[in-house]
Amino acid sequence: MAIQDAERKWISVDRKQDGVVTILLDRPEKKNAINYAMWRRLADTVGDLSADTGLRALILGANGPDFCAGADISEFDTMRGEPGRARTYEAANSAAFAALRNAPFPTIAAISGVCYGGGFGLAAACDLRIASTEARFAVPAARLGLAYPVDAMGDIVHAVGAQIARYLTLTGASLGAAQALDAGFLLEVVATDPLDRADQLASTIAANAPLSIRASKASIAAVLSGRAEDAETAARIGDATFTSADYAEGRAAFKEKRKPSFQGI
Repeated sequence: MAIQDAERKWISVDRKQDGVVTILLDRPEKKNAINYAMWRRLADTVGDLSADTGLRALILGANGPDFCAGADISEFDTMRGEPGRARTYEAANSAAFAALRNAPFPTIAAISGVCYGGGFGLAAACDLRIASTEARFAVPAARLGLAYPVDAMGDIVHAVGAQIARYLTLTGASLGAAQALDAGFLLEVVATDPLDRADQLASTIAANAPLSIRASKASIAAVLSGRAEDAETAARIGDATFTSADYAEGRAAFKEKRKPSFQGI
């Protein structure tokens, strides 16, 4: 029970009436460094939310000035000190990344301060990323003698391109927000709280047709993966939109020159 209580303290979840949910990493005294319990809680939380058909968008942010300093290094001697435990720990990382990557609704990372290591991986697994002007980004595995999970590296390559992924992982150097924007990692850099802009963006998404958005996300994922089974899944999801009530509502609203009211059915 103590671990569960700590997990509730370190991660907070807030849902609005429009179907937008915000998950905050809430360990500001540690720059929101993620420990093993938090990795598991993130994966479980996003997985549970993914089964909620009423959810329209998810924002991943943080309490405090920093998004995330990465995995909690203070656990490495015990949790990653030998190969078996290291693989178990890595599996928890991968599960959190996969939960965000595979969520049926759009995911938006709202980033301020440091976004390093595992925090960078979480942001890379999201669909869209907004950052404040002072945000900094790094993948310092080479400075710790570690390797990143292949699936997490795939997110990074898709988010910044192979060249910048090599630069970050081979040198351990950091990028500023403007550089991350130029690299295509960020959608926007804002001078205000990135959570505010992420909330605006999520609300815009939430007003659109959920089935259409799900189909678009599945199609983009299929293009990135190149797998035939993903293309088939995307086609099936896309085909379902043509018989949906939302498609009928969208056509009716266009004819009547009014704002559509989509129900996700």
